[in-house]
Order: sequence, then C-alpha cells, then structure tokens
Amino acid sequence: MIYTKSQTTAARILDAALTLFRTRGFDQTTMRDIAAAAGMATGAAYHHFPSKDAMVMAFYQRSCDEMQPLLESALAGTSGLEQTLRALILVKLEYFQPNRAVLKALLRNGADPEYHLSPFSASTRAIRETDVAWFRRILTDVSVPRDLAPHLPDVLWLFQMGIIYFWLTDTSTKQKRTTRLLEISVKAVVLLLRLANLPLSRGLRRPVIELIEIAKGAA
Repeated sequence: MIYTKSQTTAARILDAALTLFRTRGFDQTTMRDIAAAAGMATGAAYHHFPSKDAMVMAFYQRSCDEMQPLLESALAGTSGLEQTLRALILVKLEYFQPNRAVLKALLRNGADPEYHLSPFSASTRAIRETDVAWFRRILTDVSVPRDLAPHLPDVLWLFQMGIIYFWLTDTSTKQKRTTRLLEISVKAVVLLLRLANLPLSRGLRRPVIELIEIAKGAA
C-alpha cells in the first residue's frame, strides 16, 4: 500500500503518541511532548490531530484495520465454536499487548457510554459493529435458538470485552490468569449454548433475552 505524505506524517505522530502514552501515561503527555517526539512543531501535530482524544480514535481505527487480516488468518485454521471464539479473542489480546498500558490508562472511563472514547460509545459504533460482525460470522454454522440468535453476536462481543477488561487488570505473570479464564469461560459459553437448544430451556431463555434487551436499551 502506498501512503501519502500526510498519512505518513500522521502515522509518525500517532506512533510517537503511543510511545509516550505507554511510558508517561495518557494524562501526563501533552501535545507539545508528542510533537517534539515526532520531530515537528506543535502546530504541525495539531494540523493532523486536534487533540489527544483524536489520536486515541485513530489508534482504535488503525487497530481495527490491522486486525482484520489477522482475524481472517486465525479463524482459517480453526473449527468449531470453542476454537474459533478463543482464536478470535486471542488475536485481540496478542495485538494489544504492546499497548496494554495505553488501554489500561483509558479504562478509567471506559465503561461509560457517555465517554466518547469508550468502546460502548456512539463515537466508536462503527468499530464496534465491525467487531460484532466477526462474532456473527463464527455463529453462521452454529445451532442457536431462533429467539436468541439476533442477540448472540452482541452478547459474545460483551463476553470478549469482559475478557479484555480482566486482562488489562490482570497482575499475574504474563497474565496467566487471563489465559486460564479464557480457556474455561469459552468452554462454559459453548456448553450454555448447547443447553439453550434444549426444549426445556425455552422458559429460561425468555428472561435472559429480556435482560439482554434491557441492557441494550431495546426494552
């Protein structure tokens, strides 16, 4: 891919910002610091990014774009929901590992949908929908009750976010607790889906679906 001069400069600024966010912290880093690290005037940095928040959004979008082929490759070598769900989430954890400290710094308001940098906000909807589409895809050949099917991709996305949030706060060596949590919880998800297909589970699915709709603001 051929990048324009403007795109190359913006990428250099973003790389400098991420390095400083990792080493100094998001709140402690200024636009002047970022411009200096990128080797340019502060005004030039503002020309490409009006704020640090804009840099974070660019980071989110870059991450989303770069992970698409990684996800495609990971899923190509898997079969069955348990393997594909685990592989999909592992791609995210491995990709974000170098910038784990950056994401952790943003965790402070990350669960508030009113915070525009939150993965639950309106500002990040397009990226979120791209991610949810992967969960929809891995469910294509999975037997799912008709009443639950429309909600399941979003539920699996929320499951993934829970794993990521746990990973960000995991202080164990190389986040081994997260690895174990992922292994066990993915098995549990697959088991619950199998149970959901049983006729006797229909009565239980109704309140679960209602809870999902309330959480999504659809009820």
